[in-house]
Amino acid sequence: MAGITTHVLDADRGRPAPGVRIDFSVREGDAWRLVKSVVTNADGRTDKPILPGDEARAGQYQLEFHIDAYLKAKPGVTEADIFVDNPVVRFSVFDVKQHYHVPMLCTPGNCATYRGS
Repeated sequence: MAGITTHVLDADRGRPAPGVRIDFSVREGDAWRLVKSVVTNADGRTDKPILPGDEARAGQYQLEFHIDAYLKAKPGVTEADIFVDNPVVRFSVFDVKQHYHVPMLCTPGNCATYRGS
């Protein structure tokens, strides 16, 4: 499966993070153009790929994960607890035949990502 997918995990609770808005942008010249915004489902995933394989093009992409609202809604988490509010992950697609999976693991104190499978 080619294209771009993602999911968000609440690493603090060991569960998927539903209801997180993700903004997907593409680099055009010197600027980022917002392509679409999606929201994670109950499994912490998007209902469809961020970018289907047949629409994938080589280029630079960006995912902005709006985890601040998700974290603020959790019991016991205050705004002062949130160290990284809306992490941005920028990455390049070189081979459109490959699958690019970009998960986000979040807690109030940190976030992490990697190229998944």
